[in-house]
Amino acid sequence: MADNGLGDKIKAGVNKAKGEIKDQIGNAKNDPGLQAEGKADKAKGAVQDKIGDLKNKDKH
Repeated sequence: MADNGLGDKIKAGVNKAKGEIKDQIGNAKNDPGLQAEGKADKAKGAVQDKIGDLKNKDKH
């Protein structure tokens, strides 16, 4: 089975969602450390999303 970037897109979605939750909880609790973790997870998700796009584009 060829990798068309779907795995990366799924991981990206999970990391973005996890990051948003951490960011919001950190904001509500006034916890800058948790907010920073959330922002890092969202950034990781954004990178994975781009990787998925590139793999998908490369296959078409």
